[in-house]
Amino acid sequence: MNRKEYTLSDRTCFLYQDEAAKYLLIQPIDEHDLEVLDQEVEAIKELSDKPFSLVAFMIKEWNQELTPWTAPPVFGKVPFGSGAEKTLEFITSQLLPEVQENIPHLILGGYSLAGLFSLWAVYQTDKFKSIAAASPSVWYPHWIDYASENKPFPKSFYLSLGDKEEKAKNPIMAQVGNAIRKQHELLTKQEINTILEWNVGNHFVDSDKRMAKGFAWAINNL
Repeated sequence: MNRKEYTLSDRTCFLYQDEAAKYLLIQPIDEHDLEVLDQEVEAIKELSDKPFSLVAFMIKEWNQELTPWTAPPVFGKVPFGSGAEKTLEFITSQLLPEVQENIPHLILGGYSLAGLFSLWAVYQTDKFKSIAAASPSVWYPHWIDYASENKPFPKSFYLSLGDKEEKAKNPIMAQVGNAIRKQHELLTKQEINTILEWNVGNHFVDSDKRMAKGFAWAINNL
């Protein structure tokens, strides 16, 4: 599939379109994600023979636009904001009307904080049939408390983590292993079809391959 680049409400978007698509994958990305996006799409095609389209859009302020509530800095000096609601509003009111057309199955996914955003988003709306959260930042302050007290809409969830991520030197980020196990446990108890896959390596390894595995699983399990 060829990649089409366009601007929508000051956001740069990238569309890989299959006219026969039955699945639309939506992914917030940063510059690194963009560098490996072509490889990610090709990897999804190798892992699933079902026709899909993918639309990705750039996030300018990673720590502001993807988090549901404010939190102090965990690394560096940049605090976290509460821009997730505005980002979700962009997806539902502007991006989807532009690209969904007659595609019946919407799958939201992301890596790192974009994975956390994807998790949070499907607790807010029933628009998405499935989710692919690769190495999501479930260490985020109060996230597991929120997930424990609420129920998401989709009936299928893909979760993954690198096997070295919980060995991070940062004590807050090192909680990610226990947090993702708890997230998986919560979804299982809610009778949601979910998988937790462990990848080799730390947080910065093979993000495109990890996202491809997540999206392909989501497609194949709908």
